[in-house]
Amino acid sequence: MTMDESQLLDTQRAFDSVAADYDGPRGNNELIQRMRLTLWSTVRNELPAGSRLLDLGCGTGIDAVEFAQRGYQVTASDWSPRMVERTHARAAAAGVETQVKAVHVGVHQLDQLEGGFDGIYSNFGPLNCAPDMGAVATQCARLLRPGGKLVFSVIGRICPWEFGYYLFKGRIKRAYVRAARGVTPVGMNRHTIWTQYYLPREFYRTFAPHFALDNYRALSLFMPPPYLVDFYRRHRNGCERLGRLDDRLGALPLLRDMGDHFLIVMHRR
Repeated sequence: MTMDESQLLDTQRAFDSVAADYDGPRGNNELIQRMRLTLWSTVRNELPAGSRLLDLGCGTGIDAVEFAQRGYQVTASDWSPRMVERTHARAAAAGVETQVKAVHVGVHQLDQLEGGFDGIYSNFGPLNCAPDMGAVATQCARLLRPGGKLVFSVIGRICPWEFGYYLFKGRIKRAYVRAARGVTPVGMNRHTIWTQYYLPREFYRTFAPHFALDNYRALSLFMPPPYLVDFYRRHRNGCERLGRLDDRLGALPLLRDMGDHFLIVMHRR
């Protein structure tokens, strides 16, 4: 099953509905920020300041403004027009509107953009909402210069915390939602996001004709996933110790194939 136009519009409406408060606990709590810092440091390590970056699924522009403040030029794209508006406002408030170009372009519309980018990044799973990952890979290859980098944070298929949490709650169907093949409906704010879950190697296979795999690692494997932030706040010290396990062990074989998200780095052949 592939996504149709109505499902893409469902996803757009879902993110439009939360754009006004997405910088709060829903979209930027402590656990989200911890994963966000990992992507930031990875992009900085892979691409020097001054590089031209494309942000796929920019949300409210937190990542785009961070990179602009560090000397990058960022084209920030999103399928939600309300998120694009928030990115415009954030960049203006931070005084980096000349370094951040926010555009209303979904991950399925990359043919509307012109190339020449040094790097493309995507944070917290916008690519899970792409209707045709093969088309995304082809467009990323067109948009990137030779040797350019992809740094993607993608929602994974195997999340032990989620599986155990929902089994404990007796929500058996919800515990197995990531095992679904193809497009899966996920509720948010009384709307539906249509998404697909991936194993890292499964995700990479689509990009392999154009890109070489550099590395990948788990995000929030030992640390609880972001929607369990209340649990984290009640058990902060213990969870921080689990987070240090993520840092030390999250890139190891087998372990890197699990977690709430995975972070994958590729370069254009």
